[in-house]
Amino acid sequence: MQTILGSTGIIGSELAKSLTQYTQKIRLVSRNPKKVNPADEIVAADLMNEQQVLNAVKGSDVVYLTAGLKYKTSVWKNEWPVIMKNVIDACKTHKAKLVFFDNVYAYGLVNGWMKEDTLVRPSSKKGEVRAQIAQMIMSEVEKGSLDAIIARAADFYGPNTPLSFVTVTVFDNFKKGKKAQWFLDANKKHSMTYTPDAGKATAILGNTISAYNQIWHLPTDKNVLTGKEFIEAAAKAFGIEPRYTVLKKWMIQLAGLFVPVVKESIEMLYQNEYDYLFDSTKFESAFNFKPTSYQTGIAETVKSIQELVYNKS
Repeated sequence: MQTILGSTGIIGSELAKSLTQYTQKIRLVSRNPKKVNPADEIVAADLMNEQQVLNAVKGSDVVYLTAGLKYKTSVWKNEWPVIMKNVIDACKTHKAKLVFFDNVYAYGLVNGWMKEDTLVRPSSKKGEVRAQIAQMIMSEVEKGSLDAIIARAADFYGPNTPLSFVTVTVFDNFKKGKKAQWFLDANKKHSMTYTPDAGKATAILGNTISAYNQIWHLPTDKNVLTGKEFIEAAAKAFGIEPRYTVLKKWMIQLAGLFVPVVKESIEMLYQNEYDYLFDSTKFESAFNFKPTSYQTGIAETVKSIQELVYNKS
């Protein structure tokens, strides 16, 4: 049995599709789980509840933690350590291996390429939380009490990815006939992980014994685009002019006075002030995996948006 905790997000969904290559015994766990594949087992559980997590993990060989929490620092501080403790304890109790789908916040501002051995120096409160929960896993690994993987992705994009910042600022705006938006500097490079690649790669890692007890960066096209180039590629896929606005920091801070999620994003703006470069050479070399190019990924994302609009009309 392979179990996905926090299965209703896009990564959980992409992972569930990819796991069918390895097993037909897939358990999807969330507060309101939905099947991705016909044979999926679904279990309702609150990851903040120790007993419910224990029950959800029982009988699992591999557990994937792909949960996303409300984008609010106070929620992350209060809930992530509890969730991680519950999941680690359940995996140890039931002798299950753990794969944690993580982001890059723990690295903080990095001058150059982010790699698996990049020092953990968070530049934000949310980054401090991510560093804390990653260390909870690696401490158990170092003690030999847990087999685990931390799989990290850059900011992501792809079909059916409503919470991606480029979905909100680029794809959705173009779909509505509006100008795209970019934060701070459209001439800075910004790595983006394609969600179907992330799902496939996480499934590969979870089913490769030699991959455990390490950190891995999930496959991401190394031909990184600037914000301007990303917008131009999206406009080309839509068949429109690449019209866009660059939002300055004061504009975002002003919007943050009225929109809570914007306020919560302000501490992460360093990721847009400087080049944001994510290196996945380790994974690509180990598994002979070629990441989806930005041109293909953007075209597929736009195609999925247009199909959705067409099907609704």
